[in-house]
Amino acid sequence: MQTVEAIAPLREQVAAWRRAGECIGFVPTMGNLHGGHLALVDEARARSDRVVASIFVNPTQFGPDEDYENYPRTWEADCAALEAHGTDLVFAPAVDAIYPEGPQLRTRVDVPALNAILCGASRPGHFTGVATVVTKLLNIVQPDLAVFGRKDYQQLMVIRQLVADLSLPVEIVGGAIAREPSGLAMSSRNAYLTQAQRARAPALYATLQDLADRLLAGDHRLGRLIDQAKQQLINAGLEPDYLEIRRADDLTPAGAGDQSLIIPAAVYLGRARLIDNIPVSLPAPGLKGVS
Repeated sequence: MQTVEAIAPLREQVAAWRRAGECIGFVPTMGNLHGGHLALVDEARARSDRVVASIFVNPTQFGPDEDYENYPRTWEADCAALEAHGTDLVFAPAVDAIYPEGPQLRTRVDVPALNAILCGASRPGHFTGVATVVTKLLNIVQPDLAVFGRKDYQQLMVIRQLVADLSLPVEIVGGAIAREPSGLAMSSRNAYLTQAQRARAPALYATLQDLADRLLAGDHRLGRLIDQAKQQLINAGLEPDYLEIRRADDLTPAGAGDQSLIIPAAVYLGRARLIDNIPVSLPAPGLKGVS
């Protein structure tokens, strides 16, 4: 496995692989890898001849009171895991390689319809930072496909939208959510949880499952369902940031007739902010009697 810090040698290697007729898969990460990241690498490996992974803790997607400086950096363990999962090249640029004039974002990639709702409402500017750095990384690596996890469903939607709007020649693949045996979605920030908090954290997924079951059983009183689900989270010791029922294709509020839904949620638990979601596919004619 190669490790590259500069853009030029990365592009030279990718160009050589492409001249050989090989398909390039890409998995962007911020490091501190867990099983969910490695499942994305496995997905890229299954779909590609060569796999590039990046490790870059992007400063522009962190707010002023967030954990950029303290975000866990686990370089040696990350590289060992990536090599074990068949990664061909790790791109690990310094901040000034990605932002030569500093991370103030003189040029921004913005997806207005998606960047200010849900997680974007709680983290202003977050998705502008994500969209900009992903655009830069896709332009640097120039892969045939890139794999992003479905746990951050809003991020996946932002990336799909910018790729479509900017006509970038890359296929975006959504990887399945990797979960611990308790149902808790794997996340680098799970490391912030104490033992007692880790015991409470699976209530997030359990609440989403219960809400999905109620929808599938024909209870379409959305406001009441959301209020009940938030109370379940509070009773379990979690502090809701948001919990919504949205259209899966554009994250607008669900309405009468909608069949393909997503239930996204974010909660605070100690130092950690946990996100999760669950899809719901209703039979025709979809939502009825929405209130």
